[in-house]
Amino acid sequence: MKVVALNGSPKKNGNTSIALGIVCEELKKEGIETEILQVGGKIFNPCKVCLVCRKEKDGFCHGYKNDSNDVLNQYLEKIYEAQGLIIGSPVYFGSLTPETKAFIDRAGYCSRGGGGNLIRRKVCAPLAVVRRQGAGATIEQINNFFALGEAVVTYSSYWNMAIGKDTGDILNDTEGVDTLKKLGINMAWLLKKINA
Repeated sequence: MKVVALNGSPKKNGNTSIALGIVCEELKKEGIETEILQVGGKIFNPCKVCLVCRKEKDGFCHGYKNDSNDVLNQYLEKIYEAQGLIIGSPVYFGSLTPETKAFIDRAGYCSRGGGGNLIRRKVCAPLAVVRRQGAGATIEQINNFFALGEAVVTYSSYWNMAIGKDTGDILNDTEGVDTLKKLGINMAWLLKKINA
């Protein structure tokens, strides 16, 4: 089994990356392969609503097919092959990052139009890293993508979040680290139940 984790932070090695790493470490302990893909800082153009994905029904974006900088289709291929998906984002002005939002908008349109919901029944989890406020709204926005895709959403013993400002600060959030570890444990349990 495999879980793909998306890092929505432009800081490749920042707190969101650390948070995803904590969850992925627990998944690896349970024998589940993980891969973290960088979303923040990458080019995810907004959806053109060209509707070609609805005509082709292949689950991929055709609006930017000739744009070698746009990595959406590469990421979608990995997500479709995986059994699980985590989307993590830091909170920017009370919400998720622009790249994460653009990814969700286009991936949602493509996966829903690809001959059925292509993330249906995948085990998914939202994750937010916050300095102070906005984690709930960020998690909700990510969950909208999962809900519309008919995914199975996993939680920990608390909201899937950790608190920190400077890189590495979340490691001082003992409750947050414990929450992330439990998320990985719960996600592994659910993946094994669904894919038994």
